[in-house]
Amino acid sequence: MSVQTTTHLNFRGDARAALDFYASVFGGHAVVTTYAELGMPADLPGADGVVFGLVAADNGFRVMAYDVPGETGGTLTGGATTRRENGTTLTDQATFVAVALDSLDEAQRHWDRLVAGGTVVEPLAASAWSPGFGMVTDRFGVTWSVSVQG
Repeated sequence: MSVQTTTHLNFRGDARAALDFYASVFGGHAVVTTYAELGMPADLPGADGVVFGLVAADNGFRVMAYDVPGETGGTLTGGATTRRENGTTLTDQATFVAVALDSLDEAQRHWDRLVAGGTVVEPLAASAWSPGFGMVTDRFGVTWSVSVQG
């Protein structure tokens, strides 16, 4: 028996843009189904929102997303933040997305794309547990933990 988990992110109208961004960062392609494609009248607000979205890449990266019905504007975290203070990571976010890569070069390539428009919480650098570890809150409000597998 095997179990596969996939992070499922909730957005307020930005799911398609986020999925396209994650595909550009990690590879793969976005598959998107809108509310209108499932029968919502196209002239209703939110009909072009994502009811099912997935990015899957050959390298194993997978993430799902959708737009919460009736919600628009703002980030999915509702103003939650993650920051470093006095050597400690402080957050009021419920989750982070953790990505482990095989090499520092590979981690750096993904990191350089992921931080575009985001806020670096902790720069990608060697740590006590990894040749490379960093945290960033991306332009959509999702905080990522990027590391090199030790």
